[in-house]
Amino acid sequence: MPPLYIPPYPKRFPEMSHADDDGLLAYGGDLSPETLLLAYKNGIFPWYNEDEKTPILWWSPDPRCVINPKNFKTSRSLRKTLKSGRFTITVDHCFHQVMRACAAPRVYADNTWINPKIIHSYSELHQQGIAHSIETWNENGQLVGGLYGLNLGQLFFGESMFSTETDASKVAFAYLMHICAGWNFPIVDCQLPNEHLMSLGAYTISREEFLVTLATYQHLPTPDWRLIQAMKHSTIF
Repeated sequence: MPPLYIPPYPKRFPEMSHADDDGLLAYGGDLSPETLLLAYKNGIFPWYNEDEKTPILWWSPDPRCVINPKNFKTSRSLRKTLKSGRFTITVDHCFHQVMRACAAPRVYADNTWINPKIIHSYSELHQQGIAHSIETWNENGQLVGGLYGLNLGQLFFGESMFSTETDASKVAFAYLMHICAGWNFPIVDCQLPNEHLMSLGAYTISREEFLVTLATYQHLPTPDWRLIQAMKHSTIF
């Protein structure tokens, strides 16, 4: 079935049967924090190129790209980087700055859909304690890598990452795996597979399996990220 139009501030999203072969489920709607939360709670995320002719597009791909944090394996070179002391990790120290850096071109993505409206709405979710960032700093105190995403219950939904120095985003990703494994998160959502994610140990599962996991774990108690944030500017690895 073709994707359906949804109005701004929708009360619900269409049934998954309306998704096309690429996972496009609906178009329209809005980018308010309330709509974004409704989407994530139903296994849906926005992704589109903003211009005058393109509406907001909402996706629920089948298969879904995920990673089990407990099964994350660092490469020999990454382990060497983690032990070198080159980088320092912080959590929720500069969420807005990480999003703006993720909006810049990256070597493993042709373009970015992270526009000012997206940055504003996710920043509001950050203020609500739902969206979080992990930052990587070099020895000169410069922000050189990081990632951001949402935490619902015992699930983390990764959105984007960036790196301006070799391994800087991988270090942030490794720390995300470290804390999510400690919290017993079964998976971290990576949305769509790409070479960069697959090199870090991501894999794909069916949409049905993803939605079952989502229904099971999103209502469990959410960890207190402030305990992790208290370690900012300390060397983790």
